[in-house]
Amino acid sequence: MSKFPFDIVLFDLDGTLVDSARDLCPAVNHALGVIGRSAVSETATRNMIGGGTDMMLTRALEATGGLVDDATYRKLTQALLEHYWANIASNTVPYAGCLAALDLLAARGCKLAVVTNKSEKPARELLDALEMTDRFDAIYGGDTLGRERAKPEPDILNAAIADCGGGRAVMIGDSTFDVRAARAAQVPVVTCRYGYHDVPVDELGGDAMIDHFDELAGVLEGL
Repeated sequence: MSKFPFDIVLFDLDGTLVDSARDLCPAVNHALGVIGRSAVSETATRNMIGGGTDMMLTRALEATGGLVDDATYRKLTQALLEHYWANIASNTVPYAGCLAALDLLAARGCKLAVVTNKSEKPARELLDALEMTDRFDAIYGGDTLGRERAKPEPDILNAAIADCGGGRAVMIGDSTFDVRAARAAQVPVVTCRYGYHDVPVDELGGDAMIDHFDELAGVLEGL
């Protein structure tokens, strides 16, 4: 068997590895309900995910009547997080083929890492609940190095690559945050057509795109 072209595969979490909108949408709507706002659909929520909790809540507020004052925003953030943390894996599941793809990459000698804008603590709690944590050699959240160093900055990608021992790396993600971070870290990036997109999917600008995890290893071999 020929050597696999990548030593390290970096993954976004929400919308890439796992379908977490199933639990994020109820949490957003719980927060909106605190101030009597209308609920947003799960489909709409999928397009609000990617930049962390603050951006998701801001987008939901903008879609339902506009932003609120700072004190109310802090109250809504706390309401959202408390609801989400209490239900972090109630409905969230890995995407079809995800676990098999991770195991295949590991068998090909790849180190695997999560680099997400989700805060590290809930990211680890979610991965623990889904029994996925042990598959990864490094896990970085959007607050691990400080929020100012989250994606689209390259810092958490570079840190994860270093933790994995260095070598040729590739990023797998579903948003422009992932693509821009990968470009800044000077690594190729594969986007996911099935994920949560902050722009039309064909405008993500990655080096390749997959429709299903079954395609991932083959696509990486072609980069």
